[in-house]
Amino acid sequence: MKISKEVKVGIVTTLAIGCFIYGFNFLKGRDLFSSQRTFYAVYNNIDGLVQANPLMINGFKVGIVGKIVLANDTSGNVIVTLLLDNDVKVPKNSIAKVVSSDILGSKAVQLILGRGDIYAKNGDTLIAAQEDDLKTSVSKTIAPLQQKAVGLISSIDSVMVVVQQVFNESARQNLSKSFESIKLAITSLETTSYRLDTMVSNEKYKISSILSKVNILATTLANNSDKLGNVINNFSNISDSLAKSNLTSAINNADLALGQATTILTKINSGQGSMGMLINNDSLYRKLDKSSEDLDKLLKDLRINPERYVHVSVFGRKDRNKPKE
Repeated sequence: MKISKEVKVGIVTTLAIGCFIYGFNFLKGRDLFSSQRTFYAVYNNIDGLVQANPLMINGFKVGIVGKIVLANDTSGNVIVTLLLDNDVKVPKNSIAKVVSSDILGSKAVQLILGRGDIYAKNGDTLIAAQEDDLKTSVSKTIAPLQQKAVGLISSIDSVMVVVQQVFNESARQNLSKSFESIKLAITSLETTSYRLDTMVSNEKYKISSILSKVNILATTLANNSDKLGNVINNFSNISDSLAKSNLTSAINNADLALGQATTILTKINSGQGSMGMLINNDSLYRKLDKSSEDLDKLLKDLRINPERYVHVSVFGRKDRNKPKE
């Protein structure tokens, strides 16, 4: 069967028109041979977002931006159509955020997936969000620095006022006197250091002798460390013996004896008992003194006149009835 030229021209024209339509849609980001779901997002400012910009999840392209139109009301909002591949599940609380895709300012829609088991259906409207533009970001960054700079300038101004008040004529004179005093103190320190160095130089032999004696003493202690250890052990044994001895009982007994002696002395001082009466009653003392005096007289009389008390006769016994002279 022979095909006419007209049929061939029609077939070629149809294929050309089809390729043109497919290429036109491909350049606009549409794929006629793949099924896509449509979602919407409402923005108050799209900041340069255009049709066919990419739709991404964590930097991975999952669709494109479709038709962009203004809302029918007077709010000025922009309705953006988002064409998403069918194999991506989008929770209903996901956020469609307009972001910058490169440093040149190209825009894209970043799809931030939410959490939950309820997924958005074809034709649903997602939550819209927008990244801060360059001016807003710079303003947010510079605003704290500006506040700090203003505070710093105010602080510097206050410091300068204080410095001007401090460094007046009187303060400068005081500072000059202080520096002069510091200079004198440094000079005195230098003189003292020189004298100390001179003293050390003059007495270095004595210092060397002292250090030698200290060294000898240390050597002696090191050589007699065993003896010192024995002495320490002996002291330790003595302290252990004292600790083990019945020292507490002896102290208690001594305390009891002192208490009893105190009681006895108290009774004596109060005149109780024979000892108390002897010490505190002076009549007994007078009687004893009188008796001692009479005894002394008797002994004197006995020594002077023994014949009154002792009768000795060589020739015989005298008449006892003879009156005494």
